[in-house]
Amino acid sequence: MGKIVVSENVSLDGVIQDPAGDEGFRLGGWVGLLKDSPQLNKLALDEALGAEALLLGRRSYEWFAARWPSRSGELADRLNSLPKYVMSSTLEDPAWNNSTVLKGDAVNEVSKLKQELNGEIVVPASFQLLRTLMEHDLVDELRLKIFPVVLGAGERLFGETGDKKPLRLVDTQTVEGSVAFLTYEPVRDS
Repeated sequence: MGKIVVSENVSLDGVIQDPAGDEGFRLGGWVGLLKDSPQLNKLALDEALGAEALLLGRRSYEWFAARWPSRSGELADRLNSLPKYVMSSTLEDPAWNNSTVLKGDAVNEVSKLKQELNGEIVVPASFQLLRTLMEHDLVDELRLKIFPVVLGAGERLFGETGDKKPLRLVDTQTVEGSVAFLTYEPVRDS
């Protein structure tokens, strides 16, 4: 059975919008250049090497697909070769190799995907999909890289939920001296 692993870059005040600074958000670019951060680069590579597949929302898929196919190196090779699943009702012909569009109800499609695959299904940078998966208790692990910046505005990681979603902290690391890398698992009733 597959394991849904959500991986997000987030500001100290919970903002996830435009971490790379190329989406036009006035406060974008708050993560800096990852290529200049060897430890963050290694985290990204380790996560990609441990993944069975990527699961993305359409906007995140298009962002990744516009950048990674033309890049080289170990991380690019891994991301380009991984199976990619895209939740979208509008995407028709995904250009990035090994990509499959999942249409229909996200809860049903992701539940089926978890049954079909073994290993980690990593969900990067897809906050709308994350919110749906969290609401329906489909997230098995949440990995947050918390950058030491308060933005005061922007799209937040979590929106409203139908009920509280308790999590248990299972790992902490400090990366590049100031980024907190926190790993959580949901606390589920037995």
